[in-house]
Amino acid sequence: MVTLSSRRLLLRMFREKDLDAYAAMCGDPEVMRYLGEGYPLTRAEAWRNMALVLGHWQLRGFGLWAVEERATGLLAGRVGCWRPEGWPGLEIGWCLRREFWGRGYATEAAQTVMADAFGRMRQEHLISLIRPDNGPSIAVAVRLGMRSEGQTEVMGHEALVYGIDRSRSNVE
Repeated sequence: MVTLSSRRLLLRMFREKDLDAYAAMCGDPEVMRYLGEGYPLTRAEAWRNMALVLGHWQLRGFGLWAVEERATGLLAGRVGCWRPEGWPGLEIGWCLRREFWGRGYATEAAQTVMADAFGRMRQEHLISLIRPDNGPSIAVAVRLGMRSEGQTEVMGHEALVYGIDRSRSNVE
């Protein structure tokens, strides 16, 4: 399995021992308010969600990584490329536990994933689907060099589409 690393982060496959931290993240209403149906998940739902993430890797050969803070070994969140059936494009997505917000980890992890997607995966275009009220995620997309490409509906919710072409990125 592919792992990636940045200065402060390790991007790796999820492990069963990640469940406590993952369930805490998915159970936090502030973290989940702009994701999925917009409500926190129970521990059992978080388990199924983590299994879904791992299943995406099996079916597509890519997916969301567990983001581990290198200095502490703590699970900080998830980030990666995502394209379930019916998705409008190859999405780069991020979600962090609240205690890791404001440290630049989402941008750092997403830049690492973007380099992998444009490099190893040879992708030409990436999108991020962001709810209109999610200012912090819009700011991450802008820092990544993404531009607004309109809007769409995902899972019954309006989403802004931010995107970037390989030619506009700083990836060779």
